Amino acid sequence: MEKNKNANANKMNTPKFNLNWLYLTIIIALMMLWFASPGGNISKSISYTEFKDYVEKGYANKIISYDDNSAELYIKPEFAKNVFGKEPKEVGKNPVINLEVPSRDALNEFIEKEAETGNFKGDISFKTKKNYFGALFWNLFPFILIIGIWMYFMRRMGRDSGGVGGGVFNVGKSRAQLFEKGDGKNQNKVTFKDVAGLKEAKQEVAEIVEFLKEPEKYTNLGGKIPKGALLVGPPGTGKTLLAKAVAGEADVPFFSLSGSDFVEMFVGVGASRVRDLFRRAKEKSPCIIFIDEIDAVGRARGKNPAMGGNDERENTLNQLLTEMDGFGTNSGIIILAATNRVDILDKALLRAGRFDRQIHVDLPDLNERKEVFGVHLRPIKIDKTVDIDLLARQTPGFSGADIANVCNEAALIAARHGKEFVGKQDFLDAVDRIIGGLEKKTKIMTNEEKRTIALHEAGHATISWFLEHANPLIKVTIVPRGRALGAAWYLPEERQITTKEQMLDEMCATLGGRAAEDLFVGQISTGAMNDLERVTKQAYGMIAYAGMSNKLPNLCYYNNDEYSFNKPYSEKTAELIDSEAKNMIAEQYERAKSILTEHKEGHNKLAQLLMDREVIFAEDVEKIFGKRPWASRSEEILEDSETNGQKLIGNENANDAPNSQPQAPKEKEEGSPKTTGNNE
Repeated sequence: MEKNKNANANKMNTPKFNLNWLYLTIIIALMMLWFASPGGNISKSISYTEFKDYVEKGYANKIISYDDNSAELYIKPEFAKNVFGKEPKEVGKNPVINLEVPSRDALNEFIEKEAETGNFKGDISFKTKKNYFGALFWNLFPFILIIGIWMYFMRRMGRDSGGVGGGVFNVGKSRAQLFEKGDGKNQNKVTFKDVAGLKEAKQEVAEIVEFLKEPEKYTNLGGKIPKGALLVGPPGTGKTLLAKAVAGEADVPFFSLSGSDFVEMFVGVGASRVRDLFRRAKEKSPCIIFIDEIDAVGRARGKNPAMGGNDERENTLNQLLTEMDGFGTNSGIIILAATNRVDILDKALLRAGRFDRQIHVDLPDLNERKEVFGVHLRPIKIDKTVDIDLLARQTPGFSGADIANVCNEAALIAARHGKEFVGKQDFLDAVDRIIGGLEKKTKIMTNEEKRTIALHEAGHATISWFLEHANPLIKVTIVPRGRALGAAWYLPEERQITTKEQMLDEMCATLGGRAAEDLFVGQISTGAMNDLERVTKQAYGMIAYAGMSNKLPNLCYYNNDEYSFNKPYSEKTAELIDSEAKNMIAEQYERAKSILTEHKEGHNKLAQLLMDREVIFAEDVEKIFGKRPWASRSEEILEDSETNGQKLIGNENANDAPNSQPQAPKEKEEGSPKTTGNNE
């Protein structure tokens, strides 16, 4: 066995035979033979003395003198034996001798003298010596350069185009990356153990792998293996990670590519790549095809903003629909796809028979966040002060990607301070850094601006303390972070649905900053711009989407049509919606002013404390106002935790325009760290 292994190893190490080397060797040999004996005649080199002796004896047939003082003496064939020691047949018709002469004048004088005596009766000529190698080089160099540049760009295009074969001539080939078990080149080490939480989603995709491993188990009862599954969820929740885990767990070939890999500037390329992908998949059947961000190619047809024309993307989608479930069959091929914009996908793509299942990958809850922290904390050196339960409670609404960012940011903060281990405070600082932005203690503010910001933030804290459904306060700061001049952190309850009363309390707390400026400063500022933006969108969402208006009850005007230019209601209804939104915000604004007026002294103490310390916590507010009237489950959690938290409500932006997006009743991202509403 060892001998066989050694023999196989030697065979593997032996360089492969290539005909190009043989051709090159033959060409070099021919060139050497040609230049060694031009014309097939024999030649040798002699001295100038021997040359004169040969001329005097009458051996010379012809003499050629060159400008570099070299010369060629052509010998008469009948004297070949005297000069070369060979018969005339062996030396050719024009045997030649090479030599160096003192100068052309000396040579010419000598030849004239020998011609007069009759020793030389041949011809003498004077020529310029030609550099055949140089001439050959400069004649061929431009062509060699052009060919080299062309080959370079062809190889670069081949590498950049990816896919099988690559190159400009394979532009219609699929760019899918193939993962196979035991393939060291494309080894995927992600498994289901690396995917924390998402138990239901993992069960669904694990079953897909089982379909291909043991199809008889499911088909014996007459069932059919699903043709496709669509992973749907907000960004960062782990859709692509689930697909990587499937590739790592599956014993079948796994093709991975992005929806944008089908899109190309050339007409027909997208459809050609789809055909090539499924052709390769059929050869590897049974197998799995994963298309990430399928909305790049699966957008609903007939809604292209270009308005007409031959849309290449639609042609690609048509080919994809045909391949997934058309006249032909693709038995043994399961399609996995991921998107966070399922509402814009074509209905024909979502129907049963193409994507039989939609697997929702939602934001992790409390227990799932603990598992996610457990995964991302594995490579990090942490100390005993780190409490995973506390970190999970401090990060409601965080996705898996956000939690990974928290862990990485905490490690960077600890390294920045020269620590050997990452501690609890590093993680809390990382949460503050991600939510609020970089702390800017050196930002210059006047005393009047600082007082206004303190009154503003104290207004948020005061009102949220006395409202039943407002989120529990954790920390208030007037230290600028990012583009915010001040901020208040809260720990929101993780609700599945939100009532009208809860949303009104949150709206009132959000308006507390502007109300405090109005009451105690005597003038309003741009610091409440972000607050006003959110309450306006929240009010319109409650009225136009959630049906929470007194004059427009139980009506939803939400329109999912991305390219619709018409409102789903009349102008009169639009005026009524505007009026109801204004009344709702005005009512909560007056309510906020009323609460602040009632607790004026406590609010002023809180603002002064903020001016002195810049950062205050829930325990400081409790010393001023007493225990909060409505103790919630979240506040009970806070009793065992450090006075630091996570939800940012007072993102006071003095000059920049608001940039958050409106919430719709469908396809929302619940628990977003920078929003106060949790609209259903």
